[in-house]
Amino acid sequence: MKMFIKVQTKDAPQAIGPYSQAIEMGELVFISGQIPLTPGGELVDGGIEKQTHQVMKNVQGILHAAGSDLNHVVKTTIFLKDFDHFQQVNEIYGQYFSEHQPARSCVEVSRLPKEVLIEIEVIARKK
Repeated sequence: MKMFIKVQTKDAPQAIGPYSQAIEMGELVFISGQIPLTPGGELVDGGIEKQTHQVMKNVQGILHAAGSDLNHVVKTTIFLKDFDHFQQVNEIYGQYFSEHQPARSCVEVSRLPKEVLIEIEVIARKK
């Protein structure tokens, strides 16, 4: 009996290292940090707004593959390269989490993979 189930979807970029897009454990889904890569692996340029939307699309794709959605997210962690982007990210984030507002942390970091501006990791429960 497997305790952990690997989640794999073509609706989000493939892992760029030795990790999974997400892991299911019981009713919980743990999504690895998503950066603004398209499902085809292309880096989204164009600033924090476009990068944030792409990250959220990736999260949605993985949630769907795991049998969940944004309404079942319990916790997010946002990593920002520049905390001056917080207000812009917060506005976009609010478009995805308007009524349902999961617990959240947001921290500034010195670097992110591929020099992107944002990374988001998610914990959700299955539907």
